[in-house]
Amino acid sequence: MVAFMNQKGGVGKTTTVVNLSAAIAEAGRSVLVLDLDPQAHATLHMGLEPGASERSIYDVLLDPDEAEHAAIEVRPNLAIIPAEVDQAAVEVELADAVDRRSRLRSALEKIRDRYEFILIDCPPSLGLLTVNGLAAAREVIVPMQAHFLALQGVGKLLETVQLVGQNVNPKLRVSGIVLCMHEETTRHAREVVADLEQFFEQSRGTEVPWAGARVYRPAIRRNIKIAESPSFGQTVFEYARWCAGAIDYQQVAQLLMEEWDQMLARRGMSEQIVTRGVSAGTAERTTA
Repeated sequence: MVAFMNQKGGVGKTTTVVNLSAAIAEAGRSVLVLDLDPQAHATLHMGLEPGASERSIYDVLLDPDEAEHAAIEVRPNLAIIPAEVDQAAVEVELADAVDRRSRLRSALEKIRDRYEFILIDCPPSLGLLTVNGLAAAREVIVPMQAHFLALQGVGKLLETVQLVGQNVNPKLRVSGIVLCMHEETTRHAREVVADLEQFFEQSRGTEVPWAGARVYRPAIRRNIKIAESPSFGQTVFEYARWCAGAIDYQQVAQLLMEEWDQMLARRGMSEQIVTRGVSAGTAERTTA
């Protein structure tokens, strides 16, 4: 499960969730998108009307048992649990609930085996909805633009991930950054990317959640077709399959699938080692 987050709006976060999920689904892998953002942009982008579905992520957070029947298949291999505009009220409704930060995690335990990939579109703010997304996820991907102010915000965002990891989800890690609306030809963009790569390189070998994170390539080039496709309720592949942005998203999706498959394979091998160790009474290694 992967949470996509950025505390700054308008950086391409939701567009990235929708188009990566579509690319993964087109590769024949089953994907579930969770729209935690009260703006419901992922829901709209998928061609659904917020609040028109029988169940939404709002219902799932209030009653995790609703997850069993909340997902709507919107494309082959691609489903979404949609948002509704009133779901910001969940912050108030769950204020006194002991498990308020782990409601989503509990709900997904009931359905996670149905999907190979679960992508979570978090709101552009650090409230209860975002904390639920981070509590449920194993990884965080940060979509961002290569701008100076966006770079300044990354440090604060990573601190937030670290804080949630310490208090709610110790397994949470940052996989990397997807650059959106990218303009490779500008000196400023190249300098920002170089700073990001240097920052991640310096973190290698440390205990921080972003140790080993990277800037994914290719960057998603600025492309008008990407901007136009949501107004038609279409992914960029449906709207303009061969545009530059579609090609970029397809390549990043392929890279992520390979990375996640390798991670799952390593985790499976570690679990087998632990199982054999327990059987032999010599369990000296732990699960990855």
